[in-house]
Amino acid sequence: MNNDQKFVNPGKNQTVTVDGIEYRRLCIKTHVITIDDNIVDVAEKYAKPLAEAGDTLVISEKAVACTQGRAIPLVDIKPRKLAVFLSKHVTKTPVGIGLGMPETMEMALRECGTPRILFAAAVSVIGKLLGKSGWFYIVAGDRARSIDGPCHYTLPPYNKYVVLGPKEPARTAKEIADRIGINVAIIDANDLGCVILGSSKGSPSNDTLCKILKDNPLGQTNEQTPMGIIRVQK
Repeated sequence: MNNDQKFVNPGKNQTVTVDGIEYRRLCIKTHVITIDDNIVDVAEKYAKPLAEAGDTLVISEKAVACTQGRAIPLVDIKPRKLAVFLSKHVTKTPVGIGLGMPETMEMALRECGTPRILFAAAVSVIGKLLGKSGWFYIVAGDRARSIDGPCHYTLPPYNKYVVLGPKEPARTAKEIADRIGINVAIIDANDLGCVILGSSKGSPSNDTLCKILKDNPLGQTNEQTPMGIIRVQK
């Protein structure tokens, strides 16, 4: 394996062209990140040695959340009857459980508030009648969208956890950027799409970042690459 290939996940391309500009995506493997880690220190350890002027570091929201104590053991979550009922009506996708299990729906009710989740559910029903999808998360917001439950490919120990979205992602991005000296964005990405939860000043636009990350180069299974560097190809 050459030096370039070690930064590419299987089935992904290292380069992508967006709006006429070619970008490299360098996926960075780390140890399994937990509450015992400081995400700023992790970024400094793994990303800073690779960083060049003009780069943008993208970090999975799940990695950030785990360092903030936002990973909740399944055994500690007691879903109410409403959570059980609502979870049964969530559309299942091949890229993650989302709110389709009682424990993740329970955490959505706690994170977003019961009235908002009920309103989002009602709007979702109307959307489905009109042949539209995605209305639930438009109303429920990023805090609901960012909740991850365990799947068959989830890396242990998080195959027994629900992981919430990170707190203050924009502030976290700035703290990391100040430490390592390049732009930083906290992302929620999977094979269906990408959302930028927070970024440091000077980062590419959210639209540009999402286009660059459209194919989810960091991966969604056991790659163990929760961060990556985006670099304009010269």
